[in-house]
Amino acid sequence: MLQWARWGWRQLTSMRTALILLFLLALGSVPGSVLPQQGIDPQAVQQYYAAHPALAPWLARFSLFNVFGAPWFAAIYLLLFLSLAGCVVPRTFRMAFAARQQPPRAPRNLSRLPLVSTMASPLAADAALAASSAILAGKRFRVRTGDGWISAEKGYLREAGNLLFHLALLALLVAVSMGGLFGYKANRLLVAGQSFGNTVTALDQFHPGRLVSAADLQPFSIALNSFSARYVSSGPDMGQPAAFNANLSYQSQPGAATQHYDLQVNHPLNVDNVKVYLIGHGYAPVFRVTDGTGRVVFNGPVPFIPVAVNSLMSEGVVKVPDARPQQLGFAGVFLPTTVDVGGKLNSAFPAPYRPAVSLVSFAGNLGMNSGVPQSVYQLNTAGLHRLAVRPRPLPPGKSILLPHGMGTLTFTGYRQWISLAITYDPGQLPALIAAIAALAGLLVSFLVRRRRVFLRAVPAAGGGSTVEFAGLARTESSETFGAEFADLSTELSAALGAAGYGGAGERDSHGDVPAGKTPSGTSPTAHDDVAAASTTAPGAATTDAAIDVPSETDERE
Repeated sequence: MLQWARWGWRQLTSMRTALILLFLLALGSVPGSVLPQQGIDPQAVQQYYAAHPALAPWLARFSLFNVFGAPWFAAIYLLLFLSLAGCVVPRTFRMAFAARQQPPRAPRNLSRLPLVSTMASPLAADAALAASSAILAGKRFRVRTGDGWISAEKGYLREAGNLLFHLALLALLVAVSMGGLFGYKANRLLVAGQSFGNTVTALDQFHPGRLVSAADLQPFSIALNSFSARYVSSGPDMGQPAAFNANLSYQSQPGAATQHYDLQVNHPLNVDNVKVYLIGHGYAPVFRVTDGTGRVVFNGPVPFIPVAVNSLMSEGVVKVPDARPQQLGFAGVFLPTTVDVGGKLNSAFPAPYRPAVSLVSFAGNLGMNSGVPQSVYQLNTAGLHRLAVRPRPLPPGKSILLPHGMGTLTFTGYRQWISLAITYDPGQLPALIAAIAALAGLLVSFLVRRRRVFLRAVPAAGGGSTVEFAGLARTESSETFGAEFADLSTELSAALGAAGYGGAGERDSHGDVPAGKTPSGTSPTAHDDVAAASTTAPGAATTDAAIDVPSETDERE
């Protein structure tokens, strides 16, 4: 069993599994972008149900209207978190070690490296090594010296970039988890002239994080003073919205000073670290209902939900449970710009140029005391009977006289409503910082080059010393590193007072070695002494025959 558990953990934390889970996460996010989401725009979800009555229930069974809160999406995310954590954490330690390690010992036979330069210096071997070490240190190389040799390496920032990328990736996962645990999302439909406080009971929908309670909500309040909308009036985009403006008044907490804000699309209100977005709007016809006893039993706006985006023709219901002798209910449509198309009422434009309502009247028992919750946008007609009132367009100020002395309904006008998305995500800023850090680390790891140079100096027969200088590019071909190596060779030659210097470069068939090749015509890492040295840790005891050049596995890491 333990062996199977280890095998399963290795499979889960492999890079292949992480990539597969990342692909599944991206694939699972597609419905969340294509279909309306309950936690973002519930009105759009209702419109989708009305437009696709057969398909919508099947989509709801798979939580496709609440993708990011679905159990299957959470399972993919948690598995991806475990996979990346198990993959990234060990690599982070390896990257941290690689960023701190010293250059390897200088190979005994430098002529086997791709770039080699030999020069004669009048300085003694120790003096030549000391002068070369100072020059390389001044060039920001990390220098390691030994008996008769120097090893220097530059480009350790590449490993720091890799380390930053991996740490930022972990921080990004933690930040996203913070948002899911301590954040919340809510929706509120707000009619012009009304206000609400940020409490659970005042919100239409509330989706808290795992560790969020009602007491954690910020105590702000918002009032909608007015709303205005402009639409394209001609051309192929006729009826499309041009601008939405919602004039808000808000208080960050009870007793605080009242502030004003012009809420627009993609310009959210930020109050107490909570962002309030404008995501929709519509019309709320205002009705006054008088029952059979002459009492005004209802007087106020009723939000109607748009069913046609381009014309804002909207549907809604009016419930009057206090009417006597029977409860009353009305269902119908609101038409901003009423037109008659072949005997059927429609709206020609979303702006209220000829507003009217058309209602079907019912009386009986609304069923609101049955204990079964009802939608405010639907009318349960099981206990109702339809009244003999012919539906007709009703402009503002006109009334419907109900039969049998059951009262009247007057359409007194309309107001506009807006739909607000309220979002609190404490992990949003940390996630942004982590994403920027990950991108910066990735760029550093791509742009910075790791390269090594080696130098050996031995006493010459006639005095002075013979200096052999070689270079190796760890992360790219030697052609790119060649120019830098040539400049270093020239500077070293001048500093050492070298005579008979023939120039640095790659040897051809007359004695020079082609780039990336040794005199035998093979890759520098193909020699036995190279392979042996690639497994030797820096600072470990080695023989002079050892050559410490990174193996191909090290290069990939």
